[in-house]
Amino acid sequence: MFALIDCNNFFVSCERLFQPDLNGRPVVVLSSNDGCAVARSNEAKALGIPMGAPAFKYRDMFKQHQVKQFSANFELYGDISDRLTRLLTTVTSQIELYSVDESFLDLTEMNITDYRAWGDQLRQRIWREIGVPVSIGIAPTKTLAKLASERAKKDRGLDGVLSLAKLPDWLIDPQLAAVPIESIWGVGWRLGPKLRAIGVHTALDLKQLPRSRATQMMGVHGRQMVCELNGMSCLPLEREHKVRQSVMHGRMFGEDTTDFSVIEAAIASLTARATHRLRQDGLLAQRACLSLSGNRHKPGYKRHELWFTFSTPTADTGLITAQIIAELDKTYNRAEQCHRANVLLFDLVPQDSVQADLLGYVDLQQNTRSQSRLAAVDQIAARFGKARIGYAAEKLSQAWQPKRQLRSPRYTTNWDELPQARLSPG
Repeated sequence: MFALIDCNNFFVSCERLFQPDLNGRPVVVLSSNDGCAVARSNEAKALGIPMGAPAFKYRDMFKQHQVKQFSANFELYGDISDRLTRLLTTVTSQIELYSVDESFLDLTEMNITDYRAWGDQLRQRIWREIGVPVSIGIAPTKTLAKLASERAKKDRGLDGVLSLAKLPDWLIDPQLAAVPIESIWGVGWRLGPKLRAIGVHTALDLKQLPRSRATQMMGVHGRQMVCELNGMSCLPLEREHKVRQSVMHGRMFGEDTTDFSVIEAAIASLTARATHRLRQDGLLAQRACLSLSGNRHKPGYKRHELWFTFSTPTADTGLITAQIIAELDKTYNRAEQCHRANVLLFDLVPQDSVQADLLGYVDLQQNTRSQSRLAAVDQIAARFGKARIGYAAEKLSQAWQPKRQLRSPRYTTNWDELPQARLSPG
């Protein structure tokens, strides 16, 4: 038995947590550079504001309906997500963090007699201790649990909880009949038209599709979906940390630029973040890719990519940055406007797997010194903050940083932005 805990309009809920006067008002959270909507309150959705709506195209609507806009405050959202995770681990250690606002719990070993009542109690506890609304779906498979949470979110009569536990098909099937095929976990907009073409329009239709036909159309994945919709669990809880296959960090610049020092600072900062993530996971990269692009909405759009193979697998920020900048300096057209940069590190190997080679390209002593130096850098950053230590190239310019002119305070992660409470006299 599984439960999916899904936060409702998570980014908006985090903003409302510290500004409760926004409850009942349309709210949108915007992406980097305040470009497009990445989260919307139910009130904003009711106005017809779609996901990804460009802010400049909806400026008049925002003004007409007094839509409150926020720049994405990922520091705040990440901290609230961590707090929710800590609460859920007190419920059960059998947990899978599916995304920043969704978690699966395995309830199989828990002594629960009334799953609906259990879901209500957990939902109320999360609201009381964390302050964000959630929807909870409970079912014998992860696919059904996800469908149940979506139904609980949309149907107000369910009060945020839908349990399909231990129910006969004649009670479950009406719920599945109300779910469009594209809304099923694993189908989406790519497989949806293909399934509709053979008469599969709802989750109930897919449940009733012969497994052999599902396998023929979608492979093992299709067979698993049909089994899961029929209450046979094929997707176990993934509690173990998955080994990364790649790490990428990218940013859209605050403003387009031809200044090479600005581009260099962006590359250094993005590389520092990517390599820090590698070191956290005990990994080294054997290859890298730098991508620079202009603004696709402007004339003369161009995209450039540089590929690198390192003689020794590495997570050394300085070494990777220096190699990327040196190669870019030779080939980049400095008259072209740069709008976005991406740094991708891939072909990852465990840091303890580096071995000497017959031709002497791998310098184990240098690799050991590099790891020791970077371990010290990471320890200093962990103790005193990331801003206290870094590479000089990162400080060449801050002009590339995305605009976040509408960001709310980082209430829970920055001492200077703590919320203040005032008592009026009398």
